[in-house]
Amino acid sequence: MITLDIFSDPVCPWCMIGKAHLDRALERIGDHPFRIEWHPFQLNPDLPKDGADRRDYLEAKFGGQMNAAKAYLAVQQAAEAAGVEFNVEKIERQPNTLDAHRLIHWAGLEGCQTAVVSGLFRAYFRDGRDIGQPEVLADIAAEAGMDREIVLRLLASDADRDDIMARDADARQKGVRAVPTFLIARHYVVSGAQPPELWEQVAQEIAAQAKAD
Repeated sequence: MITLDIFSDPVCPWCMIGKAHLDRALERIGDHPFRIEWHPFQLNPDLPKDGADRRDYLEAKFGGQMNAAKAYLAVQQAAEAAGVEFNVEKIERQPNTLDAHRLIHWAGLEGCQTAVVSGLFRAYFRDGRDIGQPEVLADIAAEAGMDREIVLRLLASDADRDDIMARDADARQKGVRAVPTFLIARHYVVSGAQPPELWEQVAQEIAAQAKAD
């Protein structure tokens, strides 16, 4: 198996779209060579713990309501092309994602990391839920097979908070500037929401190299 490290943030629409493209490619490939691991990268690490009003956040980021609408039109079109349900009008809060990244870390320990990442994307971009809230995160964890009450207790503590922030900082120091960023076999870097065809080609090249070896 080849490790595929994915640096991502649950509030990044291009991360959701990139995952959809990867999922489609892996479905086509079938017996694929990747062992997927998800890693933290906060797009907005300075947001308050309770997040911010989504409209205010977007207008400040893009310089007004019209610019924000134009920016998200391209995202909406890309999501539709990827077959992803994207209901941006439902989103009311821009959350701080530190706790979401803690949950992804714990999910990795229990072998359900990708299921939790998928749940976070659906909750935020499809359903408009505030994934900065412990109850919402606990619901997502339970849907992936984790113990809801244990997750709530962990979220109420500082467990792994410093570790997640350190890993985020380490990724930036090593050159990750935007997400999604994919690291193949701990060596080759691919950035952005790449189309399924690229992942199929990568898998074919890995298979050919394995045969040659």
